[in-house]
Amino acid sequence: MKEANVIINKSREFAKRIVYLGKYLRNEKKEYDLSKQIVRSGTSIGANVFEAQNGQTKADFASKMNIALKEATETMYWLMLLADTEYINDKEYESLYKDLDEIRSILTSICKTSYQNL
Repeated sequence: MKEANVIINKSREFAKRIVYLGKYLRNEKKEYDLSKQIVRSGTSIGANVFEAQNGQTKADFASKMNIALKEATETMYWLMLLADTEYINDKEYESLYKDLDEIRSILTSICKTSYQNL
């Protein structure tokens, strides 16, 4: 049996949380612009990580992982903006931030290693 891939699992679970956040923002807060932005970038992290698994070359893998890291960084911006504008409370922000920061740390490590091995 294939060993579980930590970054795939964490980015997928995070994406699910972001989808639920988007629903909450649209349905409860009637906020559409920021919800669209955070859902797009927050789900793109996992999509790029997943796509990287079938990279044609090491460089392709590294590039997709770097895109995932950039999307994670963008998501962090939208998350901070949602907290700053009080669309989400401190507890919600801290929970999502913690997960996102862990994903960013893993992706940073993967990117560094991937580019060293090109």
